[in-house]
Amino acid sequence: MVQLEKFHAKTLKGFEPILAEELSSLGASRTEVVNRGVNFYGGRALLYKVNLASRLSLRVLLPLLRFEASDTDSVYRRVKRYDWSLHLDNKTTFAIDAVVHSPLFRHSQYVLQIVKDAIVDRFREKTNLRPSINRENPDILINVHISGKWVTLSLDSSGGSLHKRGYRTGHFEAPLNEVLAAGMVMLAGWNGETPFLDPMCGSGTLAIEAALIAASIPPGIFRKQYGFENWKDFDRELLEHVVNGLRTEKEVKVPIVASDVDPAAVALTKQHVKQMDLEHIITVEERDFITATGNREGTTLIMNPPYGERIKPDNIEALYSSIGTTLKHNFPGSDAWILSSSKKALGCVGLKPSGKRVLFNGSLECTYVNYKTFVGNWKDHKSGINKG
Repeated sequence: MVQLEKFHAKTLKGFEPILAEELSSLGASRTEVVNRGVNFYGGRALLYKVNLASRLSLRVLLPLLRFEASDTDSVYRRVKRYDWSLHLDNKTTFAIDAVVHSPLFRHSQYVLQIVKDAIVDRFREKTNLRPSINRENPDILINVHISGKWVTLSLDSSGGSLHKRGYRTGHFEAPLNEVLAAGMVMLAGWNGETPFLDPMCGSGTLAIEAALIAASIPPGIFRKQYGFENWKDFDRELLEHVVNGLRTEKEVKVPIVASDVDPAAVALTKQHVKQMDLEHIITVEERDFITATGNREGTTLIMNPPYGERIKPDNIEALYSSIGTTLKHNFPGSDAWILSSSKKALGCVGLKPSGKRVLFNGSLECTYVNYKTFVGNWKDHKSGINKG
């Protein structure tokens, strides 16, 4: 019988429930939703699989030690008491990532230093040797999380944020985090059965994540290295078994289109699509969404227009008004989703929202708004609903 371990997957705020569903679909025996993450249970095969296949996880952690502490001295003592030789030796390099939310510990860098000293001092006292620090490319990455008086130390199995899929070689202005893009597609309920369009594609992240979802391609399959590959108990044969079990690409029968009015954005998107070998799935076009005509019904549109923060169009209210007009007249019977931090601009879209939720693009609190367009006028549409 496989021994179950407790793991923790970190994600963006607002994605916790759908991450729990995703982890269950990947084989987690139990999940527990917490703030910006989900605890889940399984064996090492599941740990490897989540790193490879999760679209919503930022990092996957293996908790080692959890305790209460009121000051840095007690943190030092508890960390030093732990047997770190289970995971490190004097030839291993390591680094520490600290996240602190506590009035008792106000300086995360100082906490980081205390934990590092405790680990190094234990090795020095036991062996007269010590592991080395490598902040850029460590063999082992240790995560320290403090919430109130509770301190948790974990091994980072990902070895860096999983949003870095490995396909982004260049950045357009204000690029979307890949996990945010994947979550937006999943929250929209799009599963590859209707045409997909990102009409303001930037570097192509939304279309690429949509293509990976539709084709059932694991997003982590392109990464060159994972943190767990440097663990003492790493099982390469088990990893190969997990990878082989994921390699079944589905045929995508609907168009997935990424378009932009900016030639530089189109060129960068084409570069990313080619690098991912997704040219048979994604069509990239140079097109002005506002003046586009002749679009098919039943399209799912997801867009991340300028907010007026990092990118400042001449008249953001006029831009959003034009987006609403285009959706109404050129995309009847479609499902449109817009992410923006500008509530004033969203108010200019001029369409009745079907739903909305709060998401975060970096530090910006955004509203993710759904608009369902229809054929004809609202009176006829409402009459049709009542008759149905």
